[in-house]
Amino acid sequence: MSWAAHELESYVMQKHTKQKVSYLAILIGCLLPDLFTKLPVYGLQIGDMTLIKVAEPWKYHRGWPGVGPTHSLLFIAVATLLFLAWKKNRAWALGLFMGGVAHVLTDCFDSVGTMLFWPFTTQHYSTGMWAYASQAGRYGDASAYYSSFGGVWDFIWLCIAIGGPKVFTRDYFFATVVPADPAWGWLKRKFGLTESVMLAVYRAYFVYGACRIFGWFIWARLLNPERGTQTLDWSWGGPDWVEKAPRTQSADTWAGFFAQTAIGAVGVAVSGWLLWRLIGRRLWARAT
Repeated sequence: MSWAAHELESYVMQKHTKQKVSYLAILIGCLLPDLFTKLPVYGLQIGDMTLIKVAEPWKYHRGWPGVGPTHSLLFIAVATLLFLAWKKNRAWALGLFMGGVAHVLTDCFDSVGTMLFWPFTTQHYSTGMWAYASQAGRYGDASAYYSSFGGVWDFIWLCIAIGGPKVFTRDYFFATVVPADPAWGWLKRKFGLTESVMLAVYRAYFVYGACRIFGWFIWARLLNPERGTQTLDWSWGGPDWVEKAPRTQSADTWAGFFAQTAIGAVGVAVSGWLLWRLIGRRLWARAT
């Protein structure tokens, strides 16, 4: 999983999307697959007690049985249609879809990956760039992530976001972001927000994501009491010192991989087409 890319990719998509789209919806979409499922991955810590923690977080978080279907393309499509039917707002529906798909694809880069084509196949898709390490707990995961290509991945997203400074400007926010989304007007009326506060709210998640990168990297490499043994390891799939999540729900042969991929891709494509033809285009036509 990514520690900060989900926060930063929302600004990148906002900048490069030519259609009318809600930034807030993109952000919520980027968080959607983990929004109601992440707590049992690390557990709830109360003093010395750890509650609501699953024994095999990789299976619970990304697998089936488990909440792995939240990291699938069809889940994002159905969630988008449900929201479109509820609020009838195209800018929010498009933003939710974009953000959700970005999250699902981003999580393919760790060693566990995601079930992109669920429910037609439970095949996981992963580049194995860094080790999935939630089983090591929050601090163990942070150390593993920021001692490997995971940290590099976050720094790349930070550089991409900073590379488009226009998206953070006051003029861009009030000329592009606010007019595309009635939620900003509602927030202003409901809570009496000034323009400066609204702009600060918009920029806040970038600041939060950047602070997470530098804060956790400093902890992992300079303050971590285990840093003598939990060393930097920029090998593919590293670090080698962390307990690796086992490979699950993956084909044993390339033939099996391509067969499952073909079944899954066709199933999702046909289902998506049917959802659009039978439901989606009517909801889109009625939306504003």
